[in-house]
Amino acid sequence: MKKMKKIISLLLAVAMVLSLAACTKDESNAGNSGNGSDSNASAPKVEEKASEDVVAEAVSKGEKLVIWTLAKDLEQFADRYTEKTGVPTEVVVIEPADYPTKLQTAIMGGEKEPDIVVGEPQMLPEFFDNGFFADLDALGASNYAGQIVDYVWEVGKDSNGTTRAISYQITPAGFFYRRDIAEKVFGTSDSDKIADIFSSYDKILDAGRKLKEAGYRIFASDSELNYFSGDSAWVVDGKLNVDQARFDYMDMVVKLYQEDLTAYAAQWSTPWYQAMSGQVPVLTADLQWGDWGTDENGNTNLNIWDAENFKENVGKYTDTYAEVFAFGLPAWGVLTMRDNYGETAGKWGICAGPAYGFGGGTFIGISELSARKDLAWEFIKFCTLNEETADWWIKTSEGDTVSLKSALEKHKDDTNPTYGNQKVYAMWLKLAEGIDYSKVTKYDTEIGNAWGNAISKIKTGEATKEDALKEFYDVVESTFAGEIVVER
Repeated sequence: MKKMKKIISLLLAVAMVLSLAACTKDESNAGNSGNGSDSNASAPKVEEKASEDVVAEAVSKGEKLVIWTLAKDLEQFADRYTEKTGVPTEVVVIEPADYPTKLQTAIMGGEKEPDIVVGEPQMLPEFFDNGFFADLDALGASNYAGQIVDYVWEVGKDSNGTTRAISYQITPAGFFYRRDIAEKVFGTSDSDKIADIFSSYDKILDAGRKLKEAGYRIFASDSELNYFSGDSAWVVDGKLNVDQARFDYMDMVVKLYQEDLTAYAAQWSTPWYQAMSGQVPVLTADLQWGDWGTDENGNTNLNIWDAENFKENVGKYTDTYAEVFAFGLPAWGVLTMRDNYGETAGKWGICAGPAYGFGGGTFIGISELSARKDLAWEFIKFCTLNEETADWWIKTSEGDTVSLKSALEKHKDDTNPTYGNQKVYAMWLKLAEGIDYSKVTKYDTEIGNAWGNAISKIKTGEATKEDALKEFYDVVESTFAGEIVVER
């Protein structure tokens, strides 16, 4: 049963974008991105095969690397690697919901491919425990300790301190905001002053009301604060921990929804992306949940965001349109914005949120069964430890924040024209200093999902706050019976 629970936990862990919140801004961080820290300084050096020899041998044998990934980014990295080395690559992009099952099936079935495997932070402990990821220290990873931002290096270690995955990114979270709207509504677009507007839940609500009065919406959805939804671990010393910040977050999301302060575009839906480039239709809570919007059985039948019925529904149910002020995203949000901002390019800024948060990040490892581990290790080094690659990715991605310290130092004063020539890297580096990975647990996704379900029921009137919280505690207690003590 415990094994099955772990598998279920892993499947759920990728059903949604990870929303991880770390410590509050006034806390110190024991595992930050500080320069020069070397947690593996005493690790023995490992003799590596010369990179040139590994690549030459692979080319002469006609070998190719098979890469399974959740992120399309690795298609670009793989093309670059082939261009630079001549080693062919085959990249398979797998939907997050399907990835754990496919990976488990391949490895449990004894398949020697894929060679390269990946995971996001909350997936990794289960992957490591199940023996899916090879020991990178045995291939030479320990030789590079101190070259990658500290918290990223730590995330890629198993419970015994063995390195099994490395990411090319750091992923602190912030708000991407429209500078032109900020000037009109708040009289300034300065990132520090806008950060003050986002510095507390009360201020966020006040800003949302002011923006609505001016004809805008503060967010496309009420999910924009997921990355800043709490400042402590969900589980502490084996007990469920729901601190006051969680309740404050719950109350704020309910108010955002019930006061119609967002555009109600479900996060990651087509209109959510469209809101980055201009106006989107606004469906108020009354429109979505009024009596007319249900069928004879009481089920909601209005799906305004359904692609096939979008235009018809918009014309039928709403003529209200608005532009959206801000999106809450980790640093990799520059990739999302790059692909969707359209004519709003150059009108954006980035600032801090109400708490230190981070989310996601692609961690690259090697399948334990790969027959090409030396070649796979060369690919990982190329993606994560090669400064030339880091320079290329910064330019190609239009500002994704790499994890290689030498590249971060080199680009810390870069300005980004998409974001009003803001020194975006310097800001992300400062926010990364607040990331405390020790507050992340393997239970976070399932508990977070249950908490999100409780919020949804309260905001839509499906349940009272008291009943929704009771159900939340019941779900956690039954899901983690014998693992977590639930005190109500």
